[in-house]
Amino acid sequence: MEPAAKLRAVRVVEAIGAWPEGHGGAAAARSRVAALGLPTALVGQAGPLAPAAEQAALQVVFAQYGGILSRSASVLVVCRQWTRRGGEVASGGTTVDVRLSRGAHGWTVDALRPAHPGPPATALPADTRAALSDARITLPPAAVADLRGGRVHGSVTRAMRALARSYRIEVSVVRSGHPLDVFGTDRPSDHPRGRAFDVWRIDGHAVVDPATSRSLIERFMRDAAAAGSYNVGGPVPLTGGGPGQFFSDATHHDHVHIGFRA
Repeated sequence: MEPAAKLRAVRVVEAIGAWPEGHGGAAAARSRVAALGLPTALVGQAGPLAPAAEQAALQVVFAQYGGILSRSASVLVVCRQWTRRGGEVASGGTTVDVRLSRGAHGWTVDALRPAHPGPPATALPADTRAALSDARITLPPAAVADLRGGRVHGSVTRAMRALARSYRIEVSVVRSGHPLDVFGTDRPSDHPRGRAFDVWRIDGHAVVDPATSRSLIERFMRDAAAAGSYNVGGPVPLTGGGPGQFFSDATHHDHVHIGFRA
């Protein structure tokens, strides 16, 4: 829909979250951001994206719309990160809600809002443990932390497991890293309340890819509704279901949203 917005968001996350040996620290990150023509104050908003380390590598898993309007956008940059300190390599990653606005010269980045999943819970429900260990469910780092934190409703994890019986699913966002409100509105999103998850790839096929079978996406959306979702959004406009159960818009051109009331 707006590939230039996604590219801008990805570039700033890469600039802050990856660096060669000898180029760590805030000053070096500010130089990399300045080279993109973006405000260096963004570095101070990076949080977990910029840990203290001698060297860092970063892989962007997916860049998903959190919202897209004519002159503003939220792009959720889902990433994995590896850092090296004193010969020890650690793996991690986060999801960054990159806020952008469009001016006369294109898209610029206004703010970074990285995920803050919170600490892990001391005990987890059986459905959550099963979802975390299911080889047919791929979760990025922030989503794993969401489930481990115990702040995701059982309706979400039960639906993940139900869908994984028929599909290999790759989740982009669960709770943290998503806008608090539905973008462009003051209506609370189901994501921060732990009542929704987004899927960006089904059986190895990206939802956003024009080559992906529309019938596969339609079948998946209907199966998500059958798994208990009251609010299924995606790139395919569907009929049937309960009132407002299916929807499609520009924001959901690149993923399937699966929401629950509780």
